[in-house]
Amino acid sequence: MGTNDTPPEEPKGPEQPPREARPDGPPRAGEQPAPRPGKPAAEPTEPVASTEPAAAVEPTGPVEPDEPATPAASPAGTDGTDGPETTGRQRLAAGLWPPRVSRAQLIVALLLFVLGLGLAIQVRSNSDSSALRGARQEDLVRILDELDGRTKRLEDEKQQLEDQRKELESSSNQAEEARRQTVEKERQLGILAGTVAAQGPGITLKITDPKGQVESDQLLDALQELRAAGAEAIQINGVRVVAGSYFSDEGGHIAIDGKKITQPYEFKVIGKPQDLEPALNIPGGVVQTLEKEQATVAVTRSAKIIVDALRAAKQPDYARSSSS
Repeated sequence: MGTNDTPPEEPKGPEQPPREARPDGPPRAGEQPAPRPGKPAAEPTEPVASTEPAAAVEPTGPVEPDEPATPAASPAGTDGTDGPETTGRQRLAAGLWPPRVSRAQLIVALLLFVLGLGLAIQVRSNSDSSALRGARQEDLVRILDELDGRTKRLEDEKQQLEDQRKELESSSNQAEEARRQTVEKERQLGILAGTVAAQGPGITLKITDPKGQVESDQLLDALQELRAAGAEAIQINGVRVVAGSYFSDEGGHIAIDGKKITQPYEFKVIGKPQDLEPALNIPGGVVQTLEKEQATVAVTRSAKIIVDALRAAKQPDYARSSSS
Protein backbone atom coordinates (compact mmCIF):
# COMPACT_ATOMS: atom_id res chain seq x y z
CA MET A 1 0.00 0.00 0.00
CA GLY A 2 1.33 3.33 -0.92
CA THR A 3 1.91 6.31 1.47
CA ASN A 4 -0.17 9.52 1.33
CA ASP A 5 1.94 12.68 1.59
CA THR A 6 -0.99 15.04 2.10
CA PRO A 7 -1.05 16.39 5.65
CA PRO A 8 -4.18 15.84 7.59
CA GLU A 9 -6.62 18.79 7.69
CA GLU A 10 -6.86 20.59 10.96
CA PRO A 11 -10.22 20.56 12.60
CA LYS A 12 -12.10 23.86 12.07
CA GLY A 13 -13.60 25.61 15.03
CA PRO A 14 -17.11 26.90 15.13
CA GLU A 15 -17.80 29.64 12.58
CA GLN A 16 -17.82 33.18 13.94
CA PRO A 17 -20.71 35.41 12.98
CA PRO A 18 -19.85 38.65 11.13
CA ARG A 19 -19.05 41.61 13.32
CA GLU A 20 -21.40 44.53 13.30
CA ALA A 21 -20.73 47.98 14.64
CA ARG A 22 -22.52 48.80 17.85
CA PRO A 23 -24.32 52.12 17.74
CA ASP A 24 -23.70 52.98 21.35
CA GLY A 25 -20.36 51.40 22.03
CA PRO A 26 -16.85 52.38 21.08
CA PRO A 27 -15.62 51.20 17.71
CA ARG A 28 -13.41 48.18 17.71
CA ALA A 29 -9.97 48.06 16.33
CA GLY A 30 -9.93 48.36 12.57
CA GLU A 31 -13.58 49.54 12.30
CA GLN A 32 -14.90 52.99 11.21
CA PRO A 33 -16.99 54.80 13.83
CA ALA A 34 -20.68 54.98 13.07
CA PRO A 35 -22.02 58.43 12.19
CA ARG A 36 -23.78 60.29 14.99
CA PRO A 37 -27.27 61.66 14.57
CA GLY A 38 -27.41 65.38 13.71
CA LYS A 39 -24.09 65.42 11.79
CA PRO A 40 -23.63 64.48 8.19
CA ALA A 41 -21.64 61.36 7.61
CA ALA A 42 -18.03 61.97 6.82
CA GLU A 43 -16.83 61.01 3.38
CA PRO A 44 -15.32 57.52 3.36
CA THR A 45 -11.61 57.48 3.55
CA GLU A 46 -9.22 54.70 2.84
CA PRO A 47 -8.41 52.63 5.92
CA VAL A 48 -5.05 53.28 7.37
CA ALA A 49 -3.15 50.23 8.48
CA SER A 50 -2.39 50.31 12.14
CA THR A 51 0.06 48.04 13.84
CA GLU A 52 -1.23 48.75 17.33
CA PRO A 53 -4.68 47.94 18.52
CA ALA A 54 -6.80 50.98 19.40
CA ALA A 55 -7.55 51.32 23.05
CA ALA A 56 -11.17 51.05 23.83
CA VAL A 57 -12.66 54.13 25.52
CA GLU A 58 -15.74 53.64 27.52
CA PRO A 59 -18.19 56.58 27.44
CA THR A 60 -18.70 58.40 30.75
CA GLY A 61 -22.27 59.47 30.03
CA PRO A 62 -24.91 59.61 27.39
CA VAL A 63 -23.81 61.31 24.24
CA GLU A 64 -26.19 64.09 23.08
CA PRO A 65 -26.40 65.14 19.48
CA ASP A 66 -24.59 68.36 18.66
CA GLU A 67 -26.79 71.50 18.35
CA PRO A 68 -26.44 73.69 15.27
CA ALA A 69 -24.19 76.67 15.92
CA THR A 70 -26.00 79.98 16.32
CA PRO A 71 -24.52 83.01 14.57
CA ALA A 72 -22.85 85.54 16.82
CA ALA A 73 -24.82 88.75 17.43
CA SER A 74 -23.57 91.52 15.23
CA PRO A 75 -23.42 95.11 16.44
CA ALA A 76 -26.33 97.41 15.63
CA GLY A 77 -26.25 98.71 12.12
CA THR A 78 -23.71 96.27 10.65
CA ASP A 79 -26.25 93.68 9.55
CA GLY A 80 -28.86 96.15 8.25
CA THR A 81 -30.97 96.19 11.40
CA ASP A 82 -31.58 99.28 13.54
CA GLY A 83 -30.16 99.64 17.01
CA PRO A 84 -32.24 100.89 19.94
CA GLU A 85 -35.56 102.26 18.78
CA THR A 86 -35.50 106.08 18.34
CA THR A 87 -38.38 108.53 18.53
CA GLY A 88 -39.55 110.75 15.69
CA ARG A 89 -38.22 113.85 17.43
CA GLN A 90 -34.75 112.32 17.70
CA ARG A 91 -34.75 111.36 14.03
CA LEU A 92 -35.85 114.89 13.10
CA ALA A 93 -33.12 116.45 15.24
CA ALA A 94 -30.54 114.11 13.70
CA GLY A 95 -31.68 115.14 10.22
CA LEU A 96 -31.56 118.89 10.96
CA TRP A 97 -28.35 119.13 12.95
CA PRO A 98 -25.60 119.41 12.00
CA PRO A 99 -26.88 121.30 8.95
CA ARG A 100 -25.75 120.13 5.58
CA VAL A 101 -25.65 123.28 3.47
CA SER A 102 -23.95 123.60 0.16
CA ARG A 103 -22.43 126.72 -1.31
CA ALA A 104 -25.28 127.13 -3.79
CA GLN A 105 -27.83 127.03 -0.97
CA LEU A 106 -25.94 129.73 0.92
CA ILE A 107 -25.96 132.00 -2.14
CA VAL A 108 -29.69 131.47 -2.66
CA ALA A 109 -30.40 132.21 1.02
CA LEU A 110 -28.38 135.45 0.83
CA LEU A 111 -30.26 136.59 -2.29
CA LEU A 112 -33.60 135.84 -0.64
CA PHE A 113 -32.59 137.83 2.45
CA VAL A 114 -31.64 140.85 0.33
CA LEU A 115 -34.90 140.58 -1.60
CA GLY A 116 -36.96 140.37 1.60
CA LEU A 117 -35.17 143.38 3.08
CA GLY A 118 -35.88 145.43 -0.03
CA LEU A 119 -39.56 144.46 0.03
CA ALA A 120 -39.85 145.39 3.72
CA ILE A 121 -38.32 148.83 3.09
CA GLN A 122 -40.64 149.38 0.12
CA VAL A 123 -43.74 148.40 2.13
CA ARG A 124 -42.75 150.71 4.97
CA SER A 125 -42.17 153.65 2.66
CA ASN A 126 -45.58 153.06 1.09
CA SER A 127 -47.29 152.88 4.49
CA ASP A 128 -45.71 156.19 5.54
CA SER A 129 -47.46 157.98 2.69
CA SER A 130 -50.75 156.12 3.13
CA ALA A 131 -52.29 159.06 5.05
CA LEU A 132 -51.74 161.41 2.13
CA ARG A 133 -52.75 158.71 -0.35
CA GLY A 134 -56.26 158.52 1.14
CA ALA A 135 -56.73 162.29 1.56
CA ARG A 136 -59.18 164.25 -0.54
CA GLN A 137 -58.06 166.59 -3.29
CA GLU A 138 -58.98 169.74 -1.38
CA ASP A 139 -57.03 168.49 1.66
CA LEU A 140 -53.97 167.87 -0.46
CA VAL A 141 -54.28 171.38 -1.94
CA ARG A 142 -54.51 172.91 1.53
CA ILE A 143 -51.49 170.94 2.79
CA LEU A 144 -49.54 172.07 -0.24
CA ASP A 145 -50.52 175.68 0.50
CA GLU A 146 -49.29 175.30 4.07
CA LEU A 147 -45.93 174.02 2.87
CA ASP A 148 -45.71 176.90 0.44
CA GLY A 149 -46.51 179.34 3.28
CA ARG A 150 -43.74 177.90 5.45
CA THR A 151 -41.31 178.11 2.58
CA LYS A 152 -42.27 181.73 1.98
CA ARG A 153 -41.79 182.64 5.65
CA LEU A 154 -38.31 181.14 5.64
CA GLU A 155 -37.45 182.99 2.47
CA ASP A 156 -38.69 186.27 3.98
CA GLU A 157 -36.58 185.70 7.07
CA LYS A 158 -33.57 184.99 4.90
CA GLN A 159 -34.20 188.17 2.94
CA GLN A 160 -34.46 190.24 6.11
CA LEU A 161 -31.13 188.94 7.34
CA GLU A 162 -29.51 189.74 4.01
CA ASP A 163 -30.99 193.27 4.10
CA GLN A 164 -29.60 193.82 7.58
CA ARG A 165 -26.19 192.72 6.45
CA LYS A 166 -26.28 195.11 3.49
CA GLU A 167 -27.40 198.00 5.71
CA LEU A 168 -24.54 197.37 8.03
CA GLU A 169 -22.04 197.31 5.19
CA SER A 170 -23.41 200.40 3.41
CA SER A 171 -24.31 202.57 6.42
CA SER A 172 -22.07 205.56 7.11
CA ASN A 173 -22.60 205.04 10.82
CA GLN A 174 -22.30 201.30 11.16
CA ALA A 175 -22.24 201.44 14.95
CA GLU A 176 -25.63 203.18 15.08
CA GLU A 177 -27.15 200.77 12.59
CA ALA A 178 -25.83 197.80 14.54
CA ARG A 179 -27.35 199.22 17.72
CA ARG A 180 -30.73 199.65 16.03
CA GLN A 181 -30.74 196.09 14.73
CA THR A 182 -29.75 194.81 18.14
CA VAL A 183 -32.72 196.55 19.77
CA GLU A 184 -35.09 195.10 17.18
CA LYS A 185 -33.66 191.62 17.68
CA GLU A 186 -34.05 192.00 21.44
CA ARG A 187 -37.72 192.88 21.00
CA GLN A 188 -38.30 189.81 18.85
CA LEU A 189 -36.57 187.55 21.32
CA GLY A 190 -38.56 189.11 24.16
CA ILE A 191 -41.80 188.20 22.38
CA LEU A 192 -40.65 184.62 21.97
CA ALA A 193 -39.51 184.47 25.61
CA GLY A 194 -42.78 186.00 26.86
CA THR A 195 -41.17 188.98 28.55
CA VAL A 196 -42.66 191.54 26.12
CA ALA A 197 -46.32 192.06 25.17
CA ALA A 198 -47.26 191.59 21.54
CA GLN A 199 -50.11 192.37 19.18
CA GLY A 200 -50.98 191.56 15.58
CA PRO A 201 -53.30 189.54 13.35
CA GLY A 202 -54.21 186.04 14.38
CA ILE A 203 -57.00 183.77 15.64
CA THR A 204 -58.87 182.91 18.80
CA LEU A 205 -59.47 179.23 19.60
CA LYS A 206 -62.16 178.56 22.20
CA ILE A 207 -62.72 175.03 23.57
CA THR A 208 -65.75 174.26 25.72
CA ASP A 209 -65.73 170.90 27.51
CA PRO A 210 -69.00 170.38 29.47
CA LYS A 211 -68.31 166.71 30.26
CA GLY A 212 -64.66 167.16 31.23
CA GLN A 213 -63.31 164.72 28.62
CA VAL A 214 -60.52 166.96 27.30
CA GLU A 215 -57.11 166.19 28.76
CA SER A 216 -53.82 168.04 28.86
CA ASP A 217 -52.22 166.07 26.03
CA GLN A 218 -55.00 167.18 23.66
CA LEU A 219 -54.36 170.83 24.47
CA LEU A 220 -50.65 170.20 23.91
CA ASP A 221 -51.44 168.75 20.47
CA ALA A 222 -53.36 171.92 19.61
CA LEU A 223 -50.43 174.07 20.73
CA GLN A 224 -47.95 172.08 18.64
CA GLU A 225 -50.19 172.33 15.58
CA LEU A 226 -50.39 176.11 15.95
CA ARG A 227 -46.64 176.44 16.32
CA ALA A 228 -46.09 174.33 13.21
CA ALA A 229 -48.46 176.64 11.31
CA GLY A 230 -46.39 179.73 12.19
CA ALA A 231 -47.74 181.02 15.51
CA GLU A 232 -45.43 183.67 16.98
CA ALA A 233 -47.07 184.39 20.35
CA ILE A 234 -49.63 182.30 22.28
CA GLN A 235 -51.61 182.96 25.44
CA ILE A 236 -54.00 180.44 27.08
CA ASN A 237 -56.41 181.69 29.78
CA GLY A 238 -54.03 184.43 30.89
CA VAL A 239 -50.90 182.20 30.87
CA ARG A 240 -48.12 183.04 28.40
CA VAL A 241 -46.92 179.95 26.59
CA VAL A 242 -43.23 179.83 25.64
CA ALA A 243 -40.78 177.21 24.42
CA GLY A 244 -40.28 175.72 27.90
CA SER A 245 -43.97 175.52 28.89
CA TYR A 246 -45.48 172.18 29.94
CA PHE A 247 -49.01 170.81 30.50
CA SER A 248 -50.12 168.53 33.34
CA ASP A 249 -53.27 167.06 34.90
CA GLU A 250 -53.66 168.04 38.58
CA GLY A 251 -56.70 167.00 40.60
CA GLY A 252 -59.06 166.83 37.63
CA HIS A 253 -57.84 170.18 36.29
CA ILE A 254 -55.32 171.11 33.61
CA ALA A 255 -52.27 173.13 34.61
CA ILE A 256 -49.80 175.07 32.47
CA ASP A 257 -46.39 175.51 34.09
CA GLY A 258 -48.02 174.59 37.40
CA LYS A 259 -50.86 177.15 37.08
CA LYS A 260 -54.36 175.66 36.96
CA ILE A 261 -56.71 176.81 34.21
CA THR A 262 -60.44 176.26 33.91
CA GLN A 263 -62.71 175.88 30.92
CA PRO A 264 -63.55 177.23 28.50
CA TYR A 265 -59.96 177.08 27.27
CA GLU A 266 -59.22 180.17 25.19
CA PHE A 267 -56.15 180.34 22.94
CA LYS A 268 -55.04 183.79 21.73
CA VAL A 269 -52.62 183.25 18.88
CA ILE A 270 -50.70 185.84 16.84
CA GLY A 271 -49.78 184.72 13.35
CA LYS A 272 -51.10 184.54 9.80
CA PRO A 273 -54.81 183.64 10.09
CA GLN A 274 -54.97 181.96 6.66
CA ASP A 275 -52.34 179.49 7.84
CA LEU A 276 -53.47 178.95 11.44
CA GLU A 277 -57.15 178.18 10.88
CA PRO A 278 -56.70 175.46 8.15
CA ALA A 279 -54.05 173.76 10.29
CA LEU A 280 -56.64 173.17 13.00
CA ASN A 281 -59.35 171.93 10.62
CA ILE A 282 -57.41 169.30 8.68
CA PRO A 283 -59.06 165.81 8.58
CA GLY A 284 -58.18 163.97 11.77
CA GLY A 285 -56.69 167.15 13.22
CA VAL A 286 -57.27 169.10 16.41
CA VAL A 287 -60.89 170.11 15.81
CA GLN A 288 -62.11 166.63 14.86
CA THR A 289 -60.25 165.04 17.77
CA LEU A 290 -61.82 167.42 20.30
CA GLU A 291 -65.28 166.99 18.82
CA LYS A 292 -64.99 163.23 19.29
CA GLU A 293 -64.65 163.99 23.01
CA GLN A 294 -67.98 165.89 22.78
CA ALA A 295 -66.24 169.24 23.16
CA THR A 296 -67.27 172.39 21.29
CA VAL A 297 -64.56 174.14 19.27
CA ALA A 298 -64.81 177.64 17.79
CA VAL A 299 -62.10 179.28 15.66
CA THR A 300 -62.34 183.03 14.97
CA ARG A 301 -60.05 185.12 12.80
CA SER A 302 -59.10 188.58 13.94
CA ALA A 303 -57.07 191.46 12.52
CA LYS A 304 -55.73 192.35 15.97
CA ILE A 305 -54.94 189.93 18.76
CA ILE A 306 -53.36 191.25 21.95
CA VAL A 307 -51.12 188.93 23.96
CA ASP A 308 -50.32 190.80 27.17
CA ALA A 309 -49.59 188.03 29.66
CA LEU A 310 -45.93 188.30 30.63
CA ARG A 311 -43.35 186.04 32.15
CA ALA A 312 -40.56 187.23 34.39
CA ALA A 313 -37.15 187.13 32.81
CA LYS A 314 -35.07 184.46 34.42
CA GLN A 315 -31.70 185.69 35.59
CA PRO A 316 -28.80 183.32 34.94
CA ASP A 317 -27.12 181.88 38.00
CA TYR A 318 -23.58 181.66 36.65
CA ALA A 319 -23.41 183.39 33.27
CA ARG A 320 -22.17 187.00 33.11
CA SER A 321 -21.71 189.35 30.17
CA SER A 322 -18.18 189.48 28.85
CA SER A 323 -16.37 192.85 28.71
CA SER A 324 -14.32 191.88 25.70
